[in-house]
Amino acid sequence: MQQEAGVDGEALEVWIDQDLCTGDGICAQYAPEVFELDIDGLAYVKSPGDELLQTPGATTPVPLTLLRDVADSAKECPGDCIHVRRVSDSVEVYGPDAE
Repeated sequence: MQQEAGVDGEALEVWIDQDLCTGDGICAQYAPEVFELDIDGLAYVKSPGDELLQTPGATTPVPLTLLRDVADSAKECPGDCIHVRRVSDSVEVYGPDAE
């Protein structure tokens, strides 16, 4: 079982807004364990069991070992569509809505 990432010890989750996804695939290059491009050319998150989650707004936990890669994906995404937030209060810590 992978330990989930956290900011100040809190668990994080990530989701992608497919309406803004440009399909560049940068996220899948940074963290292929978390992100994948589907046949429609858009990026999606994957479950811890490696299942592609295609439901709009689907979230997946951020493994501690991949926190830097997931955060870099959110920072480098040309579509500003990757959102990383705390599970406890849904406050975005990386992504376009992070403070």
